[in-house]
Amino acid sequence: MGNFCGRSSKLANASSPLPSETLLNGKNSFGSAASSKVNSAGFTLHTKSQPAPAVNLKSFSLNDLKTATKNFRSDSFLGEGGFGCVFKGWIDETTYAPTRTGVGIVVAIKKLKPESFQGHKEWLAEVTYLGQLRHENLVKLIGYCSEADNKLLVYEYMQRGSVENHLFKRGVQPMSWATRVNIAIDVARGLSFLHSLEQQVIYRDLKASNVLLDSDFNAKLADFGLARNGPTGDKTHVSTRVVGTRGYAAPEYIATGHLTVKSDVYSFGVVLLELMSGQRALDEERGVDEMLVDWAKPLLGDRRRMVRIMDTRLEGQYSKKGAQIFADVALQCLHTDPKCRPNMTDVLATLEELRAPKGTPRRLSTLS
Repeated sequence: MGNFCGRSSKLANASSPLPSETLLNGKNSFGSAASSKVNSAGFTLHTKSQPAPAVNLKSFSLNDLKTATKNFRSDSFLGEGGFGCVFKGWIDETTYAPTRTGVGIVVAIKKLKPESFQGHKEWLAEVTYLGQLRHENLVKLIGYCSEADNKLLVYEYMQRGSVENHLFKRGVQPMSWATRVNIAIDVARGLSFLHSLEQQVIYRDLKASNVLLDSDFNAKLADFGLARNGPTGDKTHVSTRVVGTRGYAAPEYIATGHLTVKSDVYSFGVVLLELMSGQRALDEERGVDEMLVDWAKPLLGDRRRMVRIMDTRLEGQYSKKGAQIFADVALQCLHTDPKCRPNMTDVLATLEELRAPKGTPRRLSTLS
């Protein structure tokens, strides 16, 4: 959601259990009882996945967050999205107590609008997922506030805002090709982590505005309000109402409401196209209802025409071989048949070799 959330902050021991409604019957939904342990907050934590889920959230009072943001004053305002408004605040790095401006660490505080279309359900999903999961490529949720009708979330502050702003906002210096490759790798790491959990998590809302950047342009996934657990047992998919952002959503999900991790893989392919081209997934300037995928996909597999996709602001300052590998990965992620799309672990392995100092990046072998 826009340009909120930056510097990673160390979690303090001063935490409290999540609201009782988030306890999921006393169990963490990402691991089985046979391979888990219970922490002090009452969650069952899975121990196989790396890094392991964790629960260590601070329960803030509304007065705490009013103090941290100078009563949500306009000069603390960072942006607004479907959830509500986002404000910059200051808290103590160790105790998380509110401090005056310039003292302690900066945090981003999302405040749910009472009329928000996302509402309490999405707020609860955000607390549940980011409260239990920790990974260097997921935005860190520090705490929450739930007082009467006031629902707020407190995150680490991501200094450089969203990938969307760096790709599309006028007046912003274009990112180098190396930075774009690194962002793609970071996003792939985040998705690979979610998809590799014993209980898979489907992110469901991957887009440039939900990928946030810290001061060093390290990318992290934000906004887990639409995330869902993946299918279990013999089930091949999860049936849901169709939500998300047009231009990023997988075609089979739009048509049927059937959600799988391969839906995320498709969205990742769209983000790769945006990183390559510097163009939006859906842009009215290209014509009515013409999506980036429709324009770019025919060019991806053609070595001679693929250069037409590349962002002209890069001025040719990129590896031609690396760009072709990037295009190949995007093409496979965007396959119409979800079974033919690669797994994120394989995508990640291929992209990581793009910045490897030695050796030639290998072609991605598509796995179902």
